[in-house]
Order: sequence, then C-alpha cells, then structure tokens
Amino acid sequence: MSVKQVKAYPETGWGMPFVNFFDSTVTVDNRAQNGRSTKTFLAEKRWQPVADSMQPGDYVFIQFGHNDEVPTKASYTTEAEFKTNLTRYITDTKNKNAIPVLLTPVARRKFDAAGQVEGTHEVYSAIVRQVAKENNVALIDLDKKSQALLQQWGVEKSKYLFNYLSPGEHPNYPEGKEDNTHFSELGARTMAELVLAEIRNLHLELADRIVQPVVKK
Repeated sequence: MSVKQVKAYPETGWGMPFVNFFDSTVTVDNRAQNGRSTKTFLAEKRWQPVADSMQPGDYVFIQFGHNDEVPTKASYTTEAEFKTNLTRYITDTKNKNAIPVLLTPVARRKFDAAGQVEGTHEVYSAIVRQVAKENNVALIDLDKKSQALLQQWGVEKSKYLFNYLSPGEHPNYPEGKEDNTHFSELGARTMAELVLAEIRNLHLELADRIVQPVVKK
C-alpha cells in the first residue's frame, strides 16, 4: 500500500495509483510504511501523527496483517495483540469523528500444484473481519477479492501483477526478482481498482468523489 522508494521501482504500492482516482475535493495522505505491523506502527510512533491530524469526516483506511502474522519477524504480533491494536486504531479514529475502513491484507501470489490460489492470511484476515463486525465499521475484504483476481489471471499471467523481473531487465534488480508479495505498477493499479469497486459497493459517501476514467476512442 505504501509509497515506495525510487530504489525499489518498479515495485509499487497500491496506495500510489489510488491517489489518481479521486476528484479535486479529495486529498489522499498515504502514511503506510513497508514492513510495519500494527505493533511496530505504534511503537515507532507512526500512528499518533495520523490520529492527531484527522479531521471530522476523514476516511482512514487501515490495512495490516502481512507483517503481524510472521512469527520469525520482529514485527510479529500475536492474534490477541492484533485484535487489540486494530480496535485501538478504530477507537482513535472514531474519537476524532473520522470514518475507519478496515481492509484484510491483500493476497500473496501462491498457487498449489493444481493451479489453485492458496490463501496465506486466513487467521489474520479472519480477525480483521471479526473486528470490523464487532465495531460496526466498513470492511473491504481485499484478501478474498485479490485471491479471486489471481485465480482469474492464473499461474503465469498473474506474475505481471507482481515485481517479477528477469536478470538485466531493470537496473534496480540486475540479478532479476521473483517477488510474490509486492506489486508491479500494473498490479498496484489493479488492486487499487478492487478497492475502489468495494468503496462503491459499500455505498460510502467517498464513492461520489471517484473519477470515472474517460476512454478516448
């Protein structure tokens, strides 16, 4: 989701093209950071400036899970802690009369031998769904939606959505790259479009600010 450093290009977070889909009444302020969990985002004091700058009526899109769920990472967050942290983000947002929107973590590219997509976020996505229900906040199930998209694209074609590069194809990755987690420009834009579709499906007021691309013939 985050804005990527130039040295990571063509790796692209889905929040980067997201800014281009709204009219001039909307300002997208992307505070996401690579590698952070609900725990480290708090510990590094990245959340408090977000909470402090919220204005009534702001939408706050909250997506975590990738880094919370891996026990070998310093960012690991237990299931109980994950739920507590998400609830805090929601409470802080509501206290500022802003509007929290929870998102399940976007799917990794993982297929079984039969070419069927395998989920990698089942436990933590389920917690996000539970927290959204318990706190009566909007939920965008991006894990489920992106898994369906990957299945539609298939094993080989779906590589175009991710940061897959052959050796020598890009100077940032002279040895090549096979990254099944982070997106290419195409993948980021495609995932952003899934989120936009769900904003419409949820009938959020923000949907009225989405710009319909004009197709020139």
